[in-house]
Amino acid sequence: MKKTLLMLLVLILTACSQSQDQTQSQKKSDNPADVVTTASVMTDQTGLEVIKDPLTRSETLLHTAVTLQIYHPNQEAAMEQAFNYMKEMEQLFSTNLSGSDVYKINQAAGKEAVKVHPETFEVIQRAIDVAEQSQGLFDISIGALTNLWQIGSDQARVPSDQEIQTALTKIDYHKITLDDQAQTVKLEEAGMALELGGISKGFIGSGVADILKEHGISTAIINLGGNVIVMGQNPANQAGWNVGVQDPDKVRGAIVGSQRVQEGAIVTSGIYERYLEQDGKKYHHIMDPNTGYPLDNNISGVTVFAPTSFDGDAYSTALFLLGIDQGLDLINRLDGYEVVYIDKDKGVHLSDGLKESFQLTNKEYHIVNE
Repeated sequence: MKKTLLMLLVLILTACSQSQDQTQSQKKSDNPADVVTTASVMTDQTGLEVIKDPLTRSETLLHTAVTLQIYHPNQEAAMEQAFNYMKEMEQLFSTNLSGSDVYKINQAAGKEAVKVHPETFEVIQRAIDVAEQSQGLFDISIGALTNLWQIGSDQARVPSDQEIQTALTKIDYHKITLDDQAQTVKLEEAGMALELGGISKGFIGSGVADILKEHGISTAIINLGGNVIVMGQNPANQAGWNVGVQDPDKVRGAIVGSQRVQEGAIVTSGIYERYLEQDGKKYHHIMDPNTGYPLDNNISGVTVFAPTSFDGDAYSTALFLLGIDQGLDLINRLDGYEVVYIDKDKGVHLSDGLKESFQLTNKEYHIVNE
């Protein structure tokens, strides 16, 4: 009997105030960040008032629950523009909608180049860069394989080995040809297919942040289900937003530990986000382009701290595929990036910049000394 379950690893922005009054305020609030416990009026560097109860809107988009919180009054127009943008980008990057750029590229595989929107070109160009850095483990030409498994959909199934072996011959990011001047993309071999799910949400998150900034907004939280962006200074705590790293073995809301973040993006990839269960075995959605099956390693979750959502999403899946040792080595060489790896033995592996500041709060887990 098949059973498909969608579990989105969402980063929980938790409050860590110590006073009893603050604790009581937190219990009454739905705000996923530190709760503002003072009614005093604040203003940011642009002169906009910063309010304690943010303008909040949630919708189901991008195959997840999306929530925006803006800590300034009278920003309904910005909120509307941000949600319209997300809907437009979702249509642009879809693999199934006949009018989308990705659909057109896949349909023209082995035939001709397709002129695409600048946003699509930028995402694909960035994905190829990450493919190079990950020795091809992160490869957006994996669509021929993911189309077989379809994990996360009602059509999810375990393909035959013959189907998988055939699909593997169609995975090769070197056969994606980009023309900067013409803004075209071509898949050089028939049967190839792009899948941008491992990077497009990050691009969209960065786009939403840019829209808010265009409206003068400096203080906000953008939560795209496992892809979180915190903007500006936390109104409740000058030390920053307190970001909880999701426990990959529990339902949403349980955390392993937390980290203060002043501004930036936090992106999680994990094997419990989406999986297919068949004949008592679970198959998660992160595919190994070398074997055609879900990656088999000791990692249950990866959380990346990055300057932007686009960068964080680009690296989160790649770091999962690279593994703990190679992934830590990569991140420790990049300025502005940090990572938390969680292994299946409940070990927490931290990049260099988090070793003094990450707060482990779950006694079931332990810090692994590298």
